[in-house]
Amino acid sequence: MKGEGNLRVISGKARGLKLNTPKNQDVRPTTDRVKESLFNIINFDIMDSNVLDLFAGTGSLGIECLSRGANKCVFVDKSKESMSIVKSNIKKARVENESITMNIDFKSAILSLGNKGEKFNIIFMDPPYYKNMFEDALSMVDQNNLLEEDGVIVVEHDTKDSFPENIGRLYKSRDKKYGKTTLTFYKMEEEA
Repeated sequence: MKGEGNLRVISGKARGLKLNTPKNQDVRPTTDRVKESLFNIINFDIMDSNVLDLFAGTGSLGIECLSRGANKCVFVDKSKESMSIVKSNIKKARVENESITMNIDFKSAILSLGNKGEKFNIIFMDPPYYKNMFEDALSMVDQNNLLEEDGVIVVEHDTKDSFPENIGRLYKSRDKKYGKTTLTFYKMEEEA
């Protein structure tokens, strides 16, 4: 795996911190180039935000937000190995007080957070590249009102995958391609 053991926090209070990565090939941490570009795009949304890292993997994206001044981050991953890495990285970055971990599948997490009335300014979705998981996750986020009105959902996916323009009240606001990886951004339609 390229970049294995080479995952770092780019900016903020934990800048330069090397994060732990898994030994297996199941988790593909976001490359530095994609991560840097992503954070240039959402930089102004991060301060004091509530973040949901839905397929957390290493926790790299959520920890980057906390390092840059996010209020809190909920890290969700059903893999015990991934969650163990997420927890070790949260501790390493000293962001335990702003972090909540949920070692369950994304559907259970979305329902649980929705039932508690939780809302997020930034939601990351970087699931394993399997078909149909994205649309289910996006649809459930919409149905459970997890996204703040001015919030953004960032989906990292294989460039070959195509996404609908609209899912419920969510609309695709932009796509950014980086070779085999594409970031697709969804926002909430404003109430008429």
